[in-house]
Formats: sequence, C-alpha cells, structure tokens
Amino acid sequence: MVRDAYKYRLRVGIGRNILAIDKVKALGLSKLEHHARIGSRWSIPKLNKRATAFQRLLHRYGDSSLSLLLVIHCCNSPLPTWLSPHELQTPRSFQLKGQSDGCGSPGFNLSCDNKNRTVLELPRSVKLLVKRIDYVNQMIQAYAEDGCVQNQLPNLTLSASPFRTNSYEYDSSSSLGNYSLFVCSYEGRSDYDSISCLRTEPGSYVKYTSSDYSSTSLLHCRKMIDLIQVPKVMVSDETNNVYFYWSNPACGSCEAQHRRCGPVNNHTNAVGFQCFDIPVKHMGAKVKLMISGLTIGGCFVVISLSVLLWMYHLHKTEKDTQRKIEQFLEDYKALKPARYSYADIKRITLQFKEKLGQGGYGTVFKGMLSNDVSVAVKLLNNFKGNGEEFINEVGSMGRIHHVNVTRLVGFCADGYNRALVYEYLPNESLEKFIFGDKGEDRPFGWEKLHEIAFGIAKGIEYLHQGCEQRILHFDIKPHNILLDENFNPKISDFGLAKLCSKEQSAVSLTAARGTMGYIAPEVLSQNFGNVSYKSDVYNFGMLLLEMVGGRRNIDVKVENISQVYFPEWVYNRLDKGEELGIRTEDEEHDKIANKLTIVGLWCIQWYPVDRPPMKSVVQMLEGEIENLTVPPNPFASKDEMKAKMPINRELHTISE
Repeated sequence: MVRDAYKYRLRVGIGRNILAIDKVKALGLSKLEHHARIGSRWSIPKLNKRATAFQRLLHRYGDSSLSLLLVIHCCNSPLPTWLSPHELQTPRSFQLKGQSDGCGSPGFNLSCDNKNRTVLELPRSVKLLVKRIDYVNQMIQAYAEDGCVQNQLPNLTLSASPFRTNSYEYDSSSSLGNYSLFVCSYEGRSDYDSISCLRTEPGSYVKYTSSDYSSTSLLHCRKMIDLIQVPKVMVSDETNNVYFYWSNPACGSCEAQHRRCGPVNNHTNAVGFQCFDIPVKHMGAKVKLMISGLTIGGCFVVISLSVLLWMYHLHKTEKDTQRKIEQFLEDYKALKPARYSYADIKRITLQFKEKLGQGGYGTVFKGMLSNDVSVAVKLLNNFKGNGEEFINEVGSMGRIHHVNVTRLVGFCADGYNRALVYEYLPNESLEKFIFGDKGEDRPFGWEKLHEIAFGIAKGIEYLHQGCEQRILHFDIKPHNILLDENFNPKISDFGLAKLCSKEQSAVSLTAARGTMGYIAPEVLSQNFGNVSYKSDVYNFGMLLLEMVGGRRNIDVKVENISQVYFPEWVYNRLDKGEELGIRTEDEEHDKIANKLTIVGLWCIQWYPVDRPPMKSVVQMLEGEIENLTVPPNPFASKDEMKAKMPINRELHTISE
C-alpha cells in the first residue's frame, strides 16, 4: 500500500443545515480523516466505502441548500481514489494553481499556503484565505489573514476576475467605484466612514470617501491612497468576511441535481451551459494514453515555438539597440572619455570583486586603472530599457568638466555588455549624512552644509548655462549627490537627463521622470506649466529643505501630525516669525538655517514662472540673509492657485 498517496485532510463544510454531531460521529468521520491523513491499516476498498457512505448520508439528511466542500490540502498530490464517483467526474469551477488536468474555469484559481490552508488568488496580486464554497448558490466566502481586507484593496482589480460582490448580477450595490483613503485626526471623527483595522499613528484614524469628496469634510485629513474600481462593500467591511459570487459557468442548478454541467451542444446557436447525466462508459487505458501523449506533444511544440519567438524578439531588440549605440559613438569620437572592452572592465574591477551599490539600471563596482587611480564602474542591466540611459549618461557627462559634477572617465559598449566608468568618490552620497537617526548630532557643521548647498547650486547652474547645450538633470536628490574626500559635492547619475538648446524655453516629455517627492508639479501635469530647466530648480529646493531639516520632507513617523510635510510646516513658522525649531549652536548658524530655508522655499514655488533661475539661486546663497524676502506661500489653496496660474503662449517646445 502506498501510504503517501492517502496523506490528505478531509474537511467538510455544511451550509445552512448543520448535521447533528452524533450523526457525524456515527459515520466515523474523525476516524476516516485520521486514517486517511496518516496512512492507516485500512485497505483501499475500505477507505473508499467509508467516504462514499458519508457523502450519501449528507445528501439524505440535507436539502437543496446543502453545500459540501471537499478541499484537498496537498497541491502536488493526485486526487484520492476514495472520493465518490460524482466528485471525481463532475467538473468544478475552481482549480488548483498549476493543475493541468483541464479542470476548472479561467480566473477560478486556488492554491495552498505553507500552513496547508486554501488560498483564493485574485488579480493583480490579492490572496485571501477560503472559508467556504457553495457551488449550488455559486458563492465563495473568503477573509484576509491579517484581519483586514482593506490592506489588499490597492492590489485588487476585480473587473479582471469572474467574481462580483453581490448575488444579483445587476444589483447597483455590487458596482465598482473609485474611493480615497485619508488619515484624519480624531477631532470630528464619524464611525460610518472609518476603517478601524488600518493602523495609523497615535491620535488619528483612517476614513474613506468617494473620490470627488464633495460631501465629506476633510479639514483635519491628509490623503493616503486612491483606490480605483473597487467594490464599496469591501471598502466599508468591518467583519473581515467577503462573499464573492460568479455567474459563469452557470452550473448551480446542475450541482443541486448532482448532474454534470457543460457547454451547450455545438449543433445549436445557443450560448451557455446545460446539465446532463454522468456517463457510465469510460475510455480504455490505451485511448487515455494516446490522448495524453498527443496533448503533451502539442503543448511541447507550442512552448518550444513560443520560446524561439521570444528569443528572436530579444535578439532583434538588442541588435537594434547596439546599432543605435554604435551610431551614437561614431558621432562621439571627438570627445574625451575612453572606450573600454568588456575584458578591460573585468580586469579593472578584478572580476567584479567589490560591490559599492545597486540601482534600478545597474550595479556599481569599485575598480582600479593601470595608473593606480580608483574608479567606480556602473554595469548596466542588459535588458533594461532600449539603451537610452547609456546614451544619456555618455552624451551629457562626456562633455561636462566642472568641479561639482562627477567626471566620466570612460565607457564600455561591447556587444550585450555596457558599462560606465566614473571617478571614485570615497564618501558616497549626501543621503548617508543628512538622514541620521533621531537625536544624533549632525555630521556637518552649518558652515559645511552651506558650502555643500552652494557647490550643488553651482553645478546645476553650469549644467543649465555653462555647456554648449543646456542639460536638464530631472533627478536632483541626496542619493545622486556624491562627496569626495574633502566632502565637496558632485552631481551624478544622468540617466534621466535631457539635452536642449539654450534658446528653447520648454521641453516635452512622453512620460514623467524623476523620483517622487522631488518631481516638479509640471512634470506630472501640464496644467501647472511647461517643463523646463525650472524643474531642476524645484528638485534643488526640495533637496535644500531636507538638508535643513535633517529628515525626509515627508515623514509619517513624526509625533506631531502637522510636521508630516516639513516644507509646509517650516513655511508656516517662517511666515509667523517663529523660530524654525531646528537645533543650532549660535546666531550665525541661525542665519544660515534661515537663508537655506528661504532659498529652498523660493525654489519650490508651485508654478515654474515663480521660481528663480539657478543663477539667482547662487546669488541668494552668496548674499546676506538680510537681503532675502520671504517667498509667497507655495501651498496656497486651489482657488488661489487657479487665480494665480500664469498664461504663457510664447514658449517653444522641443519634442522628445
């Protein structure tokens, strides 16, 4: 007897009619389950007989609402032979993930987790634990493991699944809608629109509202997230129980009659499903073997063709990218950076021995040139993008020579392998030094912090005015500011950069680029103005305020909710003439902190026309605090912004 073939757990779920416990015990269910799970001394026919008898008793004492759920908790094992003929032959809507026997319908995917529990998988990446399935009423009951289904809503696309949340297909209460979640203070709290299971900081709670928020007070709230096309019953649920219903396949009536359900006969024009009796005749072993062989062979051919087509597509794409890069490098011969082979790169990095860091487009290793000069080698991902980042970096950095911009030593474009070789800066990025743990002293004095800010501003001014073509960086942030051995700043990472003529006032982008928290408003929406060199000014302003605050501009971990968004908090204090609340040692340091704050607030003005150019920013940092004025409020209300919106029809556009 093969004992492992019977290591199953039989779980029986009853619908509205709950059988008396003594009747269940009379059948010896616990004994049946025990023997089936551990591999018993019972013979195979005896196990089959016991299981069949149990099912017959359920049907005898139940009615049409009786729901029998048999869940097999071994995903990789075959179905046990002791299930009844009805259970073995009647196709179910659901299928185990990875099951290839033709059972189930598209979108009805179940799997098993590491605790041997049944999991319902919904698009895009939602996983809920299954409590009950009612095939007659075509309903599945599920719940979230952490006790809060709302945690899963950002990843839910219910419209791409066969399920709905109401038993009536056209009931308006099951329709999908757009909602927004807000973190609000307890002041003015109402229970009907709150979500208690979502955790927030002390003194606040999470509430939901429809996305137009027209009838909702949000006076003491800030937005967390937008939920797109989700059912309201899941947003407002406080029980951690979700009921999903399905319409197709419409097999509920067939299940109630213990008959097989299948598509309507092909000879008719009808569309749908019909019930028919389970056939008694079975295919012979040879026929089954032949069908299995043909199926496996056909699948193998399809998979092989798919793999070949995919490899051909990748090869063609990479060849096009190589031609594009070679053409660019042919036009680029006159510039200084050296070209290395991939063998040179491996020799320089000692076979990629010392890893310095990793980013979205590649990995950085430390290397050594033959003249004992340390370098940083950025090895680009082979199949990331279409070579645009490589061309951006070489095309922009190769023509830059400035003390506050990282120097490009060379590059590699050898077949599928691409790399960039920079000067090595031992102190890594500014991010490492300005975001210390709470309570720690700043690693820099205020004088050094001012020097670093001034150096970054000079570097950006050079990119905008010092080269033959204007270079827009689009990703100025602490992580992209590197520090040399004397902590002098150098701007790096030109993968998102864009070149344009100095005479042009605006550029067009096919998609937003940059890092959230630093991206200028006009990069995200043209309603706020044209994308131009002023977008880099906004980046620099956000960086400057983080240097002053010694923290991220958005920090939900702060004790006071009014300090979550640092730029707005510090502007309000400055506007009221209050102290900034930043730790300084003397009056001179106070002046530096105030100057950096005022310059940063000028740089993050909402509309590009209100921001100063980098040349003026450099002059403000060089000048005295007494010569600076407090800027307008960058966080004005929507009505104020609309009244103040500039109209500029004379800007020429560079298409990307």
